[in-house]
Amino acid sequence: MAALIAENFRFLSLFFKSKDVMIFNGLVALGTVGSEELFSVVAFNCPCSPARNYIYGLAAIGVPALALFLIGVIWNNHTWNLVAECHKRGTKNFSAAATFLLFGSIMGRAAVAPVTWSVISLLRGEAYICALSEFVRPSSLDKFPAEHGAEVLARFPCKDVPANLTKFRDEVTRRLRYESQLFGWLLIGIVAVLVFLTKCLKHCCSPLSYRQEAYWAQYRSNEDKLFRRTAEVHSRILAAKNVKHFFGFVALDKEEKELVQEFPVEGVQPSPQWNAITGVYIYRENKGFPLYSRLHKWAKGVEGNGPSPEGHEMLFLAS
Repeated sequence: MAALIAENFRFLSLFFKSKDVMIFNGLVALGTVGSEELFSVVAFNCPCSPARNYIYGLAAIGVPALALFLIGVIWNNHTWNLVAECHKRGTKNFSAAATFLLFGSIMGRAAVAPVTWSVISLLRGEAYICALSEFVRPSSLDKFPAEHGAEVLARFPCKDVPANLTKFRDEVTRRLRYESQLFGWLLIGIVAVLVFLTKCLKHCCSPLSYRQEAYWAQYRSNEDKLFRRTAEVHSRILAAKNVKHFFGFVALDKEEKELVQEFPVEGVQPSPQWNAITGVYIYRENKGFPLYSRLHKWAKGVEGNGPSPEGHEMLFLAS
């Protein structure tokens, strides 16, 4: 039981895996801020009509946030690694807690842009004011004319009101902007606390030393770059051979000719090899020696999960 608990706590380290992730999240947040500003200037236009204001205001905050969330899920490599893992091997190597936290990693990364969008929208206040202006109780406004109701209140965001209601419009706008910004700052505070606690848990539960974790991050980055670069060259050379076989010749530029001559390609990798290096990777040690990726594991000829502690996969997710 203690070992299982230790495994599941180690898996918490998947949330913030490297400084590169933090930089990426910062760039996503900055891009979202710019997009929200552009949307507010170009696209946002409150209808100032009862019943429509509420739907439009919520849609202006929620729909872009939902779209950004789905885009974040799609762009996350873990999503497709998890799909491949479930398709090829199922989730037999994961405990329920590990599977839940893996989904948490995907959702957490994908939530950066929508949370940023929601925070900026709340701090600006236009969408919140548009959505809730008609729900302000006239009785809460001192000396508000009794003959006016929700229909007039719904027009406050557009400033299309009689002159005698201008001071009430200013008060309603100020009140709703205060509420909107308060919710925005609270959301920032909650997210900051969650990030802080997650970082603390990550460093406390990591099975790796700081230097080894930094080395692992460098290895993953270098392996990914080299793999992509080599795959691009390999596929180009293979395509050149097949085109030449079909036409009898192939039109190559000087650089491509040098590649074909320098790197002879005899064939393609069989599907079992591709399956072996594809999927979710959880940090693994074999007889005390670390295996830093599925490709590293395949190259060392390690198969499956051994029953001994030396062959057990520790719950520490690779990016």
